[in-house]
Amino acid sequence: MKFELHDIAVAFSLLTRLPLPVEHARAGARGAGAAWAYPLVGAALGLMAGGLGWALRTWGVSTGMAAAFVLAAQVVMTGAMHEDGLADMADGMGGFSAEKRLEIMKDSRIGAFGTVALVLALLARHAGVSGMAAADLPLTLAALGAGSRALMVAVMAWLPNARTSGLSAQAGRPDPWPALGLGLLACLLAFGWVGFGVFAGMALAAALIARIALARFGGQTGDILGAGQQCAEILGLALQ
Repeated sequence: MKFELHDIAVAFSLLTRLPLPVEHARAGARGAGAAWAYPLVGAALGLMAGGLGWALRTWGVSTGMAAAFVLAAQVVMTGAMHEDGLADMADGMGGFSAEKRLEIMKDSRIGAFGTVALVLALLARHAGVSGMAAADLPLTLAALGAGSRALMVAVMAWLPNARTSGLSAQAGRPDPWPALGLGLLACLLAFGWVGFGVFAGMALAAALIARIALARFGGQTGDILGAGQQCAEILGLALQ
């Protein structure tokens, strides 16, 4: 597999709203080849959001309020991409056929299932961040960000595309192993040998989402990748 430094900028342009310069023609040609860099994006986002949380806690801001700012920072940096995916997948589960479920997922309006899923996910993440020591926030969130986005690449690689169009279908099927190696390495650096268990738990969460997606939607979409990232990160917060 060929690695390019420009892949990092491509990954940031796909997964965040941060204004990094990207050669769009080159990015389109790389497609799934840039997916190895997804964990680097997750690590950077977690490090920045966790650093903000550490600073706020150090300045005397309450744990609950600091956690809210951490989540807000993550949402702003990503444009709520993964949260939107979780809500869309939850709404799509109510359809009576795979075609109808995919149609519901494309609807920009949020339904009851999506609202409940989003609220519960934010509550779980808030509880997880609130329960951490201030000094642990940057490295822990960097590791969970890297691990959860590495598992997105695995789902992209191992599940068929549910649609013939869309961002995930256009990107293609990546080689998951470089991304998974980076995600596992991040967890080991943050948690020591316990990182194996944390990453394995996150992988189980992503695998469950993938199994549901295959059964209910016929494969994966960008929304399903986002839902998997959210669920993996939540389980990582519970396990660390």
